[in-house]
Amino acid sequence: MMVKTLFLTAAFLVMTALPTAVHGQIANQVMLDWGDQHNGTYKNPVLNADYSDPDVIRVGNKYYMVASDFHYLGMQVLESSDLVNWQLVSQIYDHFDYPGWDANRHYGGGSWAPAIRHHDGRFYVYFCTPDEGLFMSTAEDAHGPWSPLHCLKEVPKWEDPCPFWDDNGQAYLGRSQHGAGPIIVHKMSADGRQLLDDGVIVYTGPVAEGTKFLKRDGYYYLIIPEGGVGGGWQTVLRSRNIYGPYEKRVVLEQGSTPINGPHQGALVDTPDGSWWFLHFQETHPRGRVVHLQPARWKDGWPLMGVDIDGNGIGEPVAVWTSPIVTMPLPLPTSDEFSGDHQYWVGQHQRSLSLQWQWNHNPVDDAWSLSERRGWLTLHAQPATDIIHARNSLTQKTLGYKSQATTKIDCSSLNDGDCAGLLCMGNYFMGVGVINDKGRLAFFTERNGQRSMLDVCRKKVVYLRVTIDSRQNNHQFEVSTDGHSFMPVGESFSLRMGNWKGSRVGLFCYATGEKGGKAQFDYFHYDIQQ
Repeated sequence: MMVKTLFLTAAFLVMTALPTAVHGQIANQVMLDWGDQHNGTYKNPVLNADYSDPDVIRVGNKYYMVASDFHYLGMQVLESSDLVNWQLVSQIYDHFDYPGWDANRHYGGGSWAPAIRHHDGRFYVYFCTPDEGLFMSTAEDAHGPWSPLHCLKEVPKWEDPCPFWDDNGQAYLGRSQHGAGPIIVHKMSADGRQLLDDGVIVYTGPVAEGTKFLKRDGYYYLIIPEGGVGGGWQTVLRSRNIYGPYEKRVVLEQGSTPINGPHQGALVDTPDGSWWFLHFQETHPRGRVVHLQPARWKDGWPLMGVDIDGNGIGEPVAVWTSPIVTMPLPLPTSDEFSGDHQYWVGQHQRSLSLQWQWNHNPVDDAWSLSERRGWLTLHAQPATDIIHARNSLTQKTLGYKSQATTKIDCSSLNDGDCAGLLCMGNYFMGVGVINDKGRLAFFTERNGQRSMLDVCRKKVVYLRVTIDSRQNNHQFEVSTDGHSFMPVGESFSLRMGNWKGSRVGLFCYATGEKGGKAQFDYFHYDIQQ
């Protein structure tokens, strides 16, 4: 009770200290049941979307985050001024130049548990893929451009790498092994592009992975998750020698809270000296959402969350005073496909908004924002279903309740072409329009099985999916006028699939000999809760 009282008092003081003008601007924004509460407090999760295995650093007054994107291209970089409100600023790569990536054969592959660091004026991002190896990219500016992916070692089944530059300039890389453990430390070249040895095992523990280095007051800290994705805990190791032996302490666990598996993330400080820990929680169907915990140091150990039950281990907080009070900024979700802005994706500037990610490698000459100004054009590529469809454009679902709507011009679909709106996790679900021997018809799709619906008598149609992730209920709807929508197909539930949470997006594929195209006027994604 004392903790709650102190917190509410602090929250009230922060809220009343805000300038009147700020109150007015905040009042005009939608209040959500998570993230920035517009009163000097935040409610977990701060990122209510699938930013799994988050890693965060501070550079000056800004924070930068990367997360696992697996088979979606190509690793988003986020920026924040307060650890609560985040914006997308770039993507690190746009292709994997390895077999199978042009044929949608790497579900669950791709980037696993990246690390981001800033050293000698440059940003460095490292990650492993389960099939290809250990990769890195670097940039002077987190907004890009990013250097081409460099493979330090072609090797399967490595995971969760993290670089570290010691005070004397010696570089190291920590990692784990597929199946989670042990923790291995390699020497690395100063430019971060080459491993110099086979590595030394420094720790073996229960599902030990996600290595993150920190050096403080002469101690080397390895901040690692243990125990597995859904029910694990956060462990900290420390030693005076980078190779150990290491002392161990569990610093965060679920305890009496409903936050399962609070682990794998980043311990960062603010310019004023306070400390914070960001970690994920596995949820279905949203995926691994990001929580923010207050942290502090005592006797050379970081303490995270609040020790509610008095056992010396922190537990996650639901609501807390924000680290820094800034203007709330929502993540981008909707898109008018204007193509007015340019963003760095790897070494190339693109006009597609950064919330979008391709499922596997895109076919770059088969999509356009300029072919019909203000519309996204997707040229149908040969496929049997959404699972195998090239140029499927996706984004993470966000929040507890949301609704995605798109307007499609189907007049250029050839016989056998399918185009529409997708929603997927462990199932590949879609609603759309098919050209069936010259006649347009609505259809739904579930894991490759299409169900024909009514004939579509208009060439411009509207498709919608309504999502309630708390109830795990999803419903497709169709309209021919954009006003009256009719539910189609049965409502459905989703779970995470191939390590990723639920997604919404757009597709267009050809089952016939020669594909046509679909054109999308907009994608309106409204976050309601």
